[in-house]
Amino acid sequence: MLQQFLNQLLHALKNLLPIVLVVVFFQLVIFQSLPSEPISIAVGLLIVAIGIALFLLGLELSIFPVGKNLANQFARKGSLPLLMFFGFAIGFAAVIAEPALIAVAEKAEQISDGRVNGLTLRLIVALSVGAVMVLGVLRIILGWPIHWLMIGGYIIVLLVTFFAPAEIVGLAYDSGGVTTNIVTVPLVAALGLGLASSIKGRKPLTDGFGLVALAVMVPMISVQLYGIWVYNFSSATVIALSATAPSQLHWLLNALLDLATMIKDILPMIAVVLVFQYIILRRPLPNPIKVVAGFAMVLLGLYAFVLGLKLGLFPVGTLMAEQLINKGFNSLILLFAFMIGFATTMAEPALIAIGNQAEEAARGKLKGSAIRLIVAFGVAIGITIGVYRIISGDSIHYYIIAGYLLVVVLTAFAPKYIVALAFDLGGVTTSEVTVPLVTALGIGLASSIEGRNVLIDGFGLIAFASIFPIITVMLYAIVVERFSTVRSKPI
Repeated sequence: MLQQFLNQLLHALKNLLPIVLVVVFFQLVIFQSLPSEPISIAVGLLIVAIGIALFLLGLELSIFPVGKNLANQFARKGSLPLLMFFGFAIGFAAVIAEPALIAVAEKAEQISDGRVNGLTLRLIVALSVGAVMVLGVLRIILGWPIHWLMIGGYIIVLLVTFFAPAEIVGLAYDSGGVTTNIVTVPLVAALGLGLASSIKGRKPLTDGFGLVALAVMVPMISVQLYGIWVYNFSSATVIALSATAPSQLHWLLNALLDLATMIKDILPMIAVVLVFQYIILRRPLPNPIKVVAGFAMVLLGLYAFVLGLKLGLFPVGTLMAEQLINKGFNSLILLFAFMIGFATTMAEPALIAIGNQAEEAARGKLKGSAIRLIVAFGVAIGITIGVYRIISGDSIHYYIIAGYLLVVVLTAFAPKYIVALAFDLGGVTTSEVTVPLVTALGIGLASSIEGRNVLIDGFGLIAFASIFPIITVMLYAIVVERFSTVRSKPI
């Protein structure tokens, strides 16, 4: 196990290297200065790497085998209502306490002066994800093609976007993006892959993926419908919120509070798993000591990861945004957006996990490392276009609608084996590494550029980070398929 941990740690350090290189390049070449606390940042990045290594090792010991085992047991039991109820419970429990969603909801409530209610927003998103898990389970069991669900769903998304107020569009797309975190994604993926492996006639690559994609798409619809109601029909009075500065607590106390919060965030999902395993199915966990050790590693890994973000990545993101805005060169801001989009995506633990699962399910058709490069390139393009939109002041409607229209068209032409995976990969890019830096960059730019509205222009970058990886992955599959077809033709 120690050897496995060291291998994961080396892998994590290699994945963080692009972020370090981007920061060093901008600090030494562009700004010609060093951060005020370089040692603290370096220690923070090392802790991030340790967190990722512990997290990935814990996944292999606990969440992946438990998720697949539950799916196998449900499939053998043959109870569709029970399986649907489990899907709803795990979807709702995973999202209602999602830290990234809580942060986005609180920020939206603050910026909108209380018109958007943070708790209501979280409940809408959690209920949407719970409902969509039921739909995803039905799709796998009944064998519905994922591409028809995605095409139909995004046509509805685009139609709703036409009528949604500008204040809610970016927030709605971002709310869909932050539902997929580094705990939710592996468990949901394990559930889908386990079901597809257990049902005769289903293929893991074609049928096992897609649950993450649905979990991203449906909240976009429900949150925009909520925004239409709030801004056009609701008679609720706007509540002015007063910002209160947090009390300055001791660093150790803050660290313990972070750990307690992390435990609280994971408990609902663990509770759902245990209730279904011991009370509904009435079967013990296979290898309970190994599973408990794995869950402990996941928890410690997440804690170290978040602690490292606060020490290393958060200060870097804030510092870089401030320096770029002060420089006033739009080309530099766009270059930073591209480079940091690529670098942070390469370090995403959820993407690493799904890339490995896709390589295993594809059996020689796909390489995990190639998938990550293509996805990272897509995220880099998306964030760059999103930043350009904020700088230019263009309406987000046109960019989002054009992007998803292209996605719908590509879905019709892409090889069927790649569709579900492509949409899932678009969801896993917006996790714990990317979201904080991207959100800070968007809100920082909207706050600093004259004539921009933070609520309208500050949100939306996460949406761009979700759209373009879907496009690049599908284009890659289309090109590879066409190339292989040409090569196989007799001369």
